[in-house]
Amino acid sequence: MKKIIILLIVFQSFSLFAQKSIEKLLKQYNDNSIPYITVQELAMLKTDVVILDSRELKEYQTSHIKDAIYVGYDSFKIDSVKKQVKNKDSKIAVYCSLGIRSENIGKKLKKAGYKNVLNLYGGIFEFKNKNLPIYNPKGEETDSIHGYSKEWGKWLTKGIKVYD
Repeated sequence: MKKIIILLIVFQSFSLFAQKSIEKLLKQYNDNSIPYITVQELAMLKTDVVILDSRELKEYQTSHIKDAIYVGYDSFKIDSVKKQVKNKDSKIAVYCSLGIRSENIGKKLKKAGYKNVLNLYGGIFEFKNKNLPIYNPKGEETDSIHGYSKEWGKWLTKGIKVYD
């Protein structure tokens, strides 16, 4: 029984450390110009939000959040978004691996007149770390997720990391 309690304490400590570390990482790279939405808040919204995936195509094709629209990062084109999201008052949640690239795309959306843009805190990594489902291009649930790089992949603690 003591071993189980010790393991629970260690696991909770690691979870708190990882969360604080993600917070520190996001503070280092982001300026909070796009407000965050948590994984839990996004999961509760269901169909009341347009979800945009701002990762690269190879990442999106490995897996993505259900119904996410691929917009890319290096290949991002605001005109493509305007064709798919006509109502600039729509609630939009943008995500990437952790929430850094998605803030940059969120800024472009705001500049284009979209009023209700949110950045998914912790990105798809946090989504998967919270045991929420992700999907492959066939629409099937998968545990595979693109780790982006070995450096960033360390933030993904659940699922199967895929690299090129």
